[in-house]
Amino acid sequence: MLKGIPDIISPELLKILHEMGHGDELALGDANYPAASNAQRLIRCDGHGVPEVLDSILKLFPLDMYVDCPVSLMQVVPGDTAVPGIQDEIKSVVCSYDERGEKAIEYVERFQFYERSRKAYAIVATTERNLYGCMIIKKGVIK
Repeated sequence: MLKGIPDIISPELLKILHEMGHGDELALGDANYPAASNAQRLIRCDGHGVPEVLDSILKLFPLDMYVDCPVSLMQVVPGDTAVPGIQDEIKSVVCSYDERGEKAIEYVERFQFYERSRKAYAIVATTERNLYGCMIIKKGVIK
C-alpha cells in the first residue's frame, strides 16, 4: 500500500505512468475500443469507466503545457446519431486539472485516433459502456 495513490491505479498502471516521459501519450479506451489489438502495452482497468480512471490518473499525471491540446477525444462519426454525453463528463474532469479548460481538448477523426493510439506508450482498457468514451492524453513535465 502507498499513501496518496488512488485505489483504482493498479501497480501495473502506476509503473506505466512512472515510465512515461514528457510528450508520451496514453490512450484510454471504452468497452468497444479494440485496445488489445492496438496496444504496444495494454493495461486492463475492468469494472471502471473512463471519467473515473481519468480522474485518478490526472491526480498523478501532468498534462503537457507545451502543446495546445494535450487531450484528444474521438470525434463522432459523421451520420452517427449517438449523443456522446460521456465527453461532457470527460471535459469536466479535464477542466478540474487543467487551467485551459475545454481549450485543452481537441477532437480527432476515428481512424486518425486509432492510428495515434497505436503509437501511444500504452492503452488503458476500461469497461466504459458509453459510446465515444475513448481519449488520448499527452504527458507533461513536473516543475
